[in-house]
Amino acid sequence: MTPALIPTQLPFPMEPPKCITEDGSWCAEVWRLTGNEWLAASAGWLVAKPLKILMIFVVAFLIRLVVRRLIDRLTSGNGKMPALLRPLKERAPALGSLISERRTQRARTIGSVLKSVVTFLVYGLAFILALGELGVQLGPIIASAGIVGVALGFGAQNLVKDFLSGIFMMLEDQYGVGDVVDVGPASGTIEAVGLRVTTLRDVNGTVWYVRNGEILRVGNSSQGFAVAVVDLPVGYGADVDAVSGLLARVATELSGEDAYKADVIEPPEVLGVEKVTPESVTIRMTVKVRPGRQWAVQRALRARAMGAIEESGIQPPMGRLFPPAPSA
Repeated sequence: MTPALIPTQLPFPMEPPKCITEDGSWCAEVWRLTGNEWLAASAGWLVAKPLKILMIFVVAFLIRLVVRRLIDRLTSGNGKMPALLRPLKERAPALGSLISERRTQRARTIGSVLKSVVTFLVYGLAFILALGELGVQLGPIIASAGIVGVALGFGAQNLVKDFLSGIFMMLEDQYGVGDVVDVGPASGTIEAVGLRVTTLRDVNGTVWYVRNGEILRVGNSSQGFAVAVVDLPVGYGADVDAVSGLLARVATELSGEDAYKADVIEPPEVLGVEKVTPESVTIRMTVKVRPGRQWAVQRALRARAMGAIEESGIQPPMGRLFPPAPSA
């Protein structure tokens, strides 16, 4: 039996791929290095496209890194006004260290939003360019993403509402750390302002977490100036002019003291009779003061005025049943 002959060469000659004739192409380089037809023909998918995709994401990473560094530089004030906040309106009162903390937190929050937006845009664009390099049809993907986005929007509309409200509150500087506000569900001193939740502590020490999307109105007692309002009742038969003069003198003396001189912005004003009842006549006095100091000035004025009225012997309201105790 004649042994089978093992062919030493293929029955048809191998033709090199046509792309090797293109000078400078990846196909020609791979053919020159390996001499493999399949590797040379597939050089575009195995080498060129992965390198292009890698380059796209490297450039995206560098752009994101540079922009984030720029945002960090704009949001770091080092004790001064951050450059990011200079074009925006600021309503923060001059409250020492609180204004620095307020600016820092506001700049940090706005910077965080900008960083997230930059990351989403840069990497999103890089992903789309990478899919384009792979020859993927982007139309169906964009349509599907739009449908998913609408569904998520309906499902998470409260969350989106909270975030959008928080962003506008930050940009408009409606309130900040240290402000005394009334937001409807709660009132107190702001301790933290986030994109989704505002944290404040009331006079009883209770901490309230209020969603930004649920805040319909904000009453801020710490912007611009405040007014200390003092209403003092006296007897129906008391001399109103004498009481008004007495209150004006007490308020003027208080505003000249070192402890309250920095708080009073304008001279005190006695407005006169505010309310008349069968039991008493109420005299109103107001003082324009620095924001946040109205309650301390009110308490001091009320205490001084009550003592001065007692000493002057002005008729008290009828609600007082017993005469003052004789002095020892």
